[in-house]
Amino acid sequence: MAQAREQSVFQSMSRARTQLARRFRQIPQLLRTEGLTAVSDRIRRVAAQRLTPARVISPVRRADIMAVDLSHPFEYSIPTFNPGQPLTANWVITPPALGSGGHTTLFRMVRYLEAHGYRNRIYFYDPYGGDHLYYESIVRNYYHFHGPVASVDRGMEDAHIVFATSWPTAYPVFNSRCGGKRFYFVQDFEPFFYPVGSTSSLAENTYRMGFHGIGIGSCFAEKLTSEFGMTIDTFNYGCDISQYHRSPNSPRSGIVFYARRDNARRGLELGLMALEVFASRNPEVEIHIYGDTIGKQPFSFTDHGRLSPAELNLLYNRCYAGLSLSFTNVSLVALEMLAAGCIPVVNDTPQVRTDLDNPFVAYALPYPQALSAQLEAVLANQDFEFLSSAAASSVHATSWEEAGAEIDRILRRAMRIDAKCIR
Repeated sequence: MAQAREQSVFQSMSRARTQLARRFRQIPQLLRTEGLTAVSDRIRRVAAQRLTPARVISPVRRADIMAVDLSHPFEYSIPTFNPGQPLTANWVITPPALGSGGHTTLFRMVRYLEAHGYRNRIYFYDPYGGDHLYYESIVRNYYHFHGPVASVDRGMEDAHIVFATSWPTAYPVFNSRCGGKRFYFVQDFEPFFYPVGSTSSLAENTYRMGFHGIGIGSCFAEKLTSEFGMTIDTFNYGCDISQYHRSPNSPRSGIVFYARRDNARRGLELGLMALEVFASRNPEVEIHIYGDTIGKQPFSFTDHGRLSPAELNLLYNRCYAGLSLSFTNVSLVALEMLAAGCIPVVNDTPQVRTDLDNPFVAYALPYPQALSAQLEAVLANQDFEFLSSAAASSVHATSWEEAGAEIDRILRRAMRIDAKCIR
C-alpha cells in the first residue's frame, strides 16, 4: 500500500512538472501577441478557479427545490374581496441592487398599483444570507417603497395576489401555504441566462408551476404558452421621458456603449470588439463606456462606470449613437437613448425586433464589423438633427403609466374584479 501511495505521489508530481513546463513555454508567445496584461489575466483567472469553493451556492435553496412536486401543487385559497377595500399583493423578490433594470421596472409597477388602490408587501428571498437591513434601505431610499418589507423565510401573510418576480422566487411562491392567486412577473426568459443543464432546467420548471404570467413585451409570450402551457398576458415597455429627454442645444461628439461584465446576455466582449473596429476607423470620435468599469482596452475611451439617470441623460445628449446589445429580451437602454435623441445600434434578433420595432433604431448583425458600420452610418447622416429629433419624439407615447394601467387591467380581469371596487 505504501508503494502504491508513493507511485501516486510520483505520478502527480510528474503531471505537475509537465503542466508547469507547458505554461512557462506559453508565456513568451502571450507576451508577443497580447502583452503583459494577458499573462496577468490568466494568472488571476487560475488563482480565482483554485479559490472558488467546490460547492457553489445556488440561486435557490436545495430544500426549496426538493419540496416542489409539480404534479401536486398546493390548492391555495383566495381571501374574500370586499368592495371598497384595497387588494393586497405580496411580491417575492431577490435582494435589489442599485440601478438594477429588473428591480427598477418592478418597483415602477408596484408604485403605480399602490397609487391606484392596492396594498403591496415586499418579501426578500435570499439564499446567500445577505444583510436584510441594507437591502431594505435600498427598497426605501432608492426605489421609494414605503410598505411592509420582510423575509419570505418567515412565511407570508395571506393576500389576494402573490407574485413571483424571477425564477428563484418562483420556488418559495410555489411552496408557500399563504392564500392568494399566484402570478409570475416575467421580464425575460431566464433559462437563457445559463448553459444548458441543471440550472437552466430548474429555471424552465418555474414556467410549469401554474402561475398566471404577466410579461413585459411579447417576444417570449408564445414560447411560454406553446412550450410550457403558461397562461400569460403582456404589457408594453415604457420610457421615463421625465428623466431621459433630448436637449436641442447640446453639442454631440461621440458614441456610447452600455457595458455589463456579469450579464453575458449583454454582449460585453462583442461590444468591445465592435468599438475597437470603430476606433481604428474613426480615431477622432470620442468613445464613452458606462455601466461597469472596464479598464484598459486597445483603444482610447472614457470609462464612466455607474451613472445616475441624470448623468446618463447628459451623456446620451453628448453622443450621436449608442451601442446597446441584448441577446434575450430588449434592454431599456435603447429606449432611453432614443428619448435623448441618441440613435441606438442594436443586435438584430427576432426578440429585439418584436419589442423594439422603431424606425429610428439601427439594427446590425451581431459581429464587430457590422456593428461598427452602423455606428459609422449614424455619424455620416447629413441630416442628423432631424433624425435625432424624430427619434426622441417616437417614444413620447411610450409611458410607464400606461404599462402600470395595463397590469392593473390584467389583474382585475384575472381576479374578476371591477375597477370601481378597488379603492
